[in-house]
Amino acid sequence: MALSASDVDRFETARPRLEAIAYRLLGSAGEAEDAVQETFLRWQAADIGRIEVPEAWLTKVLTNLCLNQLTSARARRETYVGQWLPEPLLDGDAMLGPADSAEQRESVSYAVLVLLERLSPKERAVYVLREAFDYPHREIAEILDITEAAGQQIYHRAKKHVAEGTARTEVDEAAARRIVEEFLAAATSGRTEPLVRLLTQDAVAVGDGGGKIPARAKAFEGARAVATFLRGLFKPSDAKRKYIGGAASMYATTANGGPAIVAVVDGRVVGITCLEVTAEGIVAVRSQVNPDKLVRATRQWAATDPGDGPLCTL
Repeated sequence: MALSASDVDRFETARPRLEAIAYRLLGSAGEAEDAVQETFLRWQAADIGRIEVPEAWLTKVLTNLCLNQLTSARARRETYVGQWLPEPLLDGDAMLGPADSAEQRESVSYAVLVLLERLSPKERAVYVLREAFDYPHREIAEILDITEAAGQQIYHRAKKHVAEGTARTEVDEAAARRIVEEFLAAATSGRTEPLVRLLTQDAVAVGDGGGKIPARAKAFEGARAVATFLRGLFKPSDAKRKYIGGAASMYATTANGGPAIVAVVDGRVVGITCLEVTAEGIVAVRSQVNPDKLVRATRQWAATDPGDGPLCTL
């Protein structure tokens, strides 16, 4: 059925919100775009005149598509090469969605996206719809075809799991840059002790190469083990430059609302390292180097003013 111009406009008005929901649910910008496009196709095929509340209909279709995707993704990730990490998004990306409240900012932080992987698909959906988009429990129940009481129970369970897994400290852009500058100075010093001082004793470091870029399958744990690993990771070498296609310029930025380092070679983002910060120090260093998960970041970087230039080149 051909859509009228107003029907297309209505969908396009809803698209940013749908993409933001899908990204939080799936942890992948590419998969989120696919889910929103499939929602559009179903909108195109629907009898729109019989849909009483189009925005609610679109949200329900999208959410259930994402639930199906999450169920199949769990099976795929069992065969994923190495660690699976979400796709980081540079700040300013519209897919990050609303950031007016602390809850909205927290819901799209990299640390929480990692924690959401531990939830069941339904727990994740309830948490995202309620925490990030403030949907009433009644509407969430209608979207997921569950009772309102069941939805509230699922939400409280999911929120408890997320709260237990993170003690992240929210930092502004200036503080994020200072953290990255200090971290990079320590990581490139050639010594372990400066890094140990920045890390918490239970710090972890993990990378996602997707089988395309070398990344250790198991996380490094403990301040000294993480510091030793990072000292080697940030040590320049001809072999590394040959592998990634040149010298990498390291920039301080923010991704998913937190301090991050972007590694860029000839305008191409080859890595994003997200730092999870608590009052005690850096508790997690998560590096996304899978090129498939850096395509959108490269596009976003091309439209970004890097400011003062790179902090260093490796």
